[in-house]
Amino acid sequence: MKNFSLSVKNLVRRPARTAALVMLTAFLSLAVSAGSAIILSLRSGLDSLQARLGADIILVPSEAQSKVSFQNMFLQGTTGAFYMNASALDKAMEVEGVEKAAPQTFLASLKADCCSIRIQVIGFDPVKDFTVQPWISRSLKRELGDMDVAVGCKVEADVGEIIRIYDQRCKVTARLESTGTGLDTAVYCNMDTMNALLRAAEEKGVSHKIESGDDVISAVYVKVRDGYNIDTVSSRLNGHIRKVTAVRTRSMITGVSDSLSGISRTVTCLIVAVWALAFIILLLVFGMIIRERSREFAVLRLLGASRGMLAGTVLLESSLCGLMGGLLGTGLAALVLFPFSQLIETSLGLPYLMPQAGKLILLAACTVLLSVTVASLSSLIAAYRLSRIDPGTALREGN
Repeated sequence: MKNFSLSVKNLVRRPARTAALVMLTAFLSLAVSAGSAIILSLRSGLDSLQARLGADIILVPSEAQSKVSFQNMFLQGTTGAFYMNASALDKAMEVEGVEKAAPQTFLASLKADCCSIRIQVIGFDPVKDFTVQPWISRSLKRELGDMDVAVGCKVEADVGEIIRIYDQRCKVTARLESTGTGLDTAVYCNMDTMNALLRAAEEKGVSHKIESGDDVISAVYVKVRDGYNIDTVSSRLNGHIRKVTAVRTRSMITGVSDSLSGISRTVTCLIVAVWALAFIILLLVFGMIIRERSREFAVLRLLGASRGMLAGTVLLESSLCGLMGGLLGTGLAALVLFPFSQLIETSLGLPYLMPQAGKLILLAACTVLLSVTVASLSSLIAAYRLSRIDPGTALREGN
């Protein structure tokens, strides 16, 4: 208790020095907590993307990659549409190794008199679907009715609200959980609603017709049977269905994962470099503090303070500075990350989903503990030097 009281008095007595130590450790904590939170958010976004895709292979028209980046529709919410004959669904089911196949149809709305907002509309078949319906069922315990829509969490429309898409009135019946991907900006409907929207879009001059007929879809999501090689089934699909490209979802995720790994390595290297530099700075700072306070410690020794007590006082002071700096740094990180999460996601162009509150609290606690530990370790050498000080020598040198 005496050590704690003495340490607090010493810190209060030198406010400028205390503030400098606290700000230094706060900067370190800010770098660690913010950098770690960003990495965790990117990994959460990647896991969410993998769970939401839900298919092993996605069939799209061969020209889809040239008309719009299919991957960016998922990662960044880029709007776009492409079409192929609906017979591709039946042909996909004919391929050996295909367990399930579900169609989706895309329609990019216009932000004009005909539409409330510019969005990506995705139509799916509730009977055959195995990717969208499980996600929607978390918010809506029934299938979407005709002219009902479910909206991603970033679409500015509340449940019960009516939005217009190509002058068609659609009722919002569910708001979906965040995925940290471009899917959060999409609107989902059943195929009957999508067909009505396609007809309305056609009347507005937005064509979706193809040479082989008007019965169109945009993609087929394929689930491969257990025991079959995905690459082999993908090759069979490419050979069996003309003008269609089979895209492995793992290839999309691998590209995102590679980008995430690069960012993670960069952030980790920066964090390690900052902490190494700070550790050296703190060593020098505490060394100067010991030289500056040698007479003070000598007097305390003559008054009966033990070497262990003085060393403990220095360690406690550094720990308190580390604690205050850690709390301040994690608080600043929260002020940066939460209000600007949307900007961070847009800047990175990768799936970005903030972890659950429990993980963030644990991260903050670990950061504060690390701050206290580093501050204490950096003062160990100074504390050891302090324990070897001879009071008489220190007082003579002070004179």
